[in-house]
Amino acid sequence: MTSRSTLTAWLASLDGARLARVIAARKDAVAAPEPRSMEEVAERLQRPGSVALALPQLPLPCLQVAETLAALGTLSRDALARTLGATAPAAARELDVVLESLADHALVWPDGDGHLHMAAPLRHAWDAPLGLDAPLEKLLEGVTSEELRGMLVALGIKPAGTRQQRAAAVLEHHGDPERVSSLLAKAPSAARELLQGRAKSVSPQTEFIVFRAPEADSRPGARWALDRGFLVRDHHGYGRDRMPAEVALALRGPDWHPPFQPVPPATELVSVTAGEVNREAAAAATDFAAHAASVLSVCSAAPPAQLKSGGVGARELGRIGKAARADDVVVRIALETAYSVGLLAADGPRVAPTMEYDVWAAQEPASQFAVLLQAWWKLPLTPSQTRDEDDKALPALAGTPFCDGCLQARGGLLAATARLPEGRGARVATDLGPLVAWHRPLAHPSFHDETPFATTVREAERLGVIARGSLSPLGAALLAGDAEELAAECRRLLPEATGTVRLGGDLTAVVSGTPTTSLAELLDATAARETSGAASVWRFSADSIRCALDSGRTPDEISAELAAVAAAPLPQPLSYLIADAARRHGRVRIAPAACVIHGDEPALLAELAAHRGLASLGLRQLAPTVLVSAAAPDQALAALRGEGYAPVAEAADGTVRIEKVSPRRAPAVPTPRKPSAKTGTGRAAPRAAEAPAVVDAHASAARLLNVPPTAPEPDPFGTGVPFGTDTEEIVAGYAKQLSYADVRQLGHALDTGTGITVEYVAASGSRTVRTLSRLELDPPYLEAWCHLRAAERVFTLSRIHGIMPT
Repeated sequence: MTSRSTLTAWLASLDGARLARVIAARKDAVAAPEPRSMEEVAERLQRPGSVALALPQLPLPCLQVAETLAALGTLSRDALARTLGATAPAAARELDVVLESLADHALVWPDGDGHLHMAAPLRHAWDAPLGLDAPLEKLLEGVTSEELRGMLVALGIKPAGTRQQRAAAVLEHHGDPERVSSLLAKAPSAARELLQGRAKSVSPQTEFIVFRAPEADSRPGARWALDRGFLVRDHHGYGRDRMPAEVALALRGPDWHPPFQPVPPATELVSVTAGEVNREAAAAATDFAAHAASVLSVCSAAPPAQLKSGGVGARELGRIGKAARADDVVVRIALETAYSVGLLAADGPRVAPTMEYDVWAAQEPASQFAVLLQAWWKLPLTPSQTRDEDDKALPALAGTPFCDGCLQARGGLLAATARLPEGRGARVATDLGPLVAWHRPLAHPSFHDETPFATTVREAERLGVIARGSLSPLGAALLAGDAEELAAECRRLLPEATGTVRLGGDLTAVVSGTPTTSLAELLDATAARETSGAASVWRFSADSIRCALDSGRTPDEISAELAAVAAAPLPQPLSYLIADAARRHGRVRIAPAACVIHGDEPALLAELAAHRGLASLGLRQLAPTVLVSAAAPDQALAALRGEGYAPVAEAADGTVRIEKVSPRRAPAVPTPRKPSAKTGTGRAAPRAAEAPAVVDAHASAARLLNVPPTAPEPDPFGTGVPFGTDTEEIVAGYAKQLSYADVRQLGHALDTGTGITVEYVAASGSRTVRTLSRLELDPPYLEAWCHLRAAERVFTLSRIHGIMPT
């Protein structure tokens, strides 16, 4: 029986709850269009791409059991337990838990006779599972009948007449570990040492390739091993020396067992209370939310410039961090998460907020933080990583390639902390790294981590996802994938934004907690921010009040707006500062010409003309109240302000020029579209793929279990179910390599305009995986926007060998 048929039968035997668990773990199997039968579900579950998505979610013991089955083939549960050395009651229970988890992922399942079957693509997940080469039967396929006769003579077995009989005799001999061990004991010492060394580390990647006749082989013992089939040289004696899996297992001996670690590594734990975890998580989340809001506010006021090679470089990151009073880690996480959800977007040479940012900025801190936290959880990179594997500086927003290992590292960290005993946490949070590696062996740490996954752990601590070495309520909501629960926990842990400020006689403004957007904008417009976080501090100065006056505010408006948000009356020093700045403001005016500086006080103008610090302006006095300069108006404004004066600029009609500009907003991230016939150009592809539709596992399971018997009308694939649309019929006629399920998936994507991921074989024979959108069918071709190339491409339908939903 094929793996697909046994999987179909096993799925059909499950009850609704168990089938729902399988669907929840492998949601792509029921992605639109909904499968019509259990056979189609089994076919989707057997896709190589689907299996590749499931593997990184498995802990170490699941991968070890799967590798053992990939190496040894179909085994019974008891035989597997003996092979792994898991026959003791405790180890047997652990093995059953592992097999249950593999079954929930539809990767390993039992048949009616108790034998364990595995998804066919899983056999190719390891180049050399358990370090074993191919079975002897496969290696003998390239061996001639005469060579088989020589092997049997060397083994002391009378050769049979046909090649098939000779191969069967060699297989029977080498299939008996005792006979192999007995013969090896009588072998020359050189042959014995060679074979035992190879048995410990057999791998096709490390085999010695021989391009000479076997008679010229001078390696000690190799000739003896080749003559008896302990090593097999394919390609008619001129290929590689390969050790059959049966021989390697026999040489490893009956006491050898594949690695099996069902228990996670020990970590030093300490007692923590729920209250301590909540308090620390709340403090971290509140601090990050406030700093992130400050970072994006700075980007709104002065959008950062991009490097020519792309991304925001160290200089701009430093400027943002200094203005927002945030360190580099927070700046990078805020920028990457905001960019991934469309709050920031590229706008020519700069990265500017979008209109969505204005909506986000008006929300409460809890809602703001929930958006950024979910973005971090799904971010396909490590945002706080500052250097690459070659130790070169990494800019932010540089379009880092998709990193599934980064996603799995976060999942492993939360899964590891979720399984810690209740009321216990790691003494040192970074010691959780080995646990992450056990829960997600296919995840990889950052290149410069001093301990495994230290960067991921620190990010999680910064965001309040883990606290005191334990999983916080925020992390639990993320792990459960419950957006509503996450929003509720954010509202519970983060305080509401405050709209009041304490104004001090030392010209400071202190806001406890996160200020509202309007309060932050008012204070940013009238004072300079000094600190951000759980408490934010601004300081008023003559320059900050002058900037507020330059933006069009009057002294009375400044006083009234500050009084409206102050917890107490305005301090006298602040009132004096506003009045003094207003009195000095506009005593000198600069009008456009080349330029003209004029005012009502001749003495002041004379002072300016004689000022050595303004010599670069080339000031010349035309009248007691009029100066001219060779400098441009903006240059003259900057020079006078730099010397402590408070000039104002005039428009051409003599009115005061208000120095208030609307914040720069980038256009929303566009959906890719086909080039126009006139311009031949298209718009840029979006940064991330569309979010998959929510799958109701229980509803899907109930529907599949109630599917009536398949219709008798046949179809070209022998499924017994006809195609549903004309598009599917057309695709099936040209895409001969695709299965029934793949044809339906591609047809659905064409009919609904959704994206799709394809495995494509180019004319050169190279295989690539492409994510495509904006599909248009033009038989025998498929035109689409290719996200890999960020350009329009044409694909031949017959070269598409596999389909996966995005």
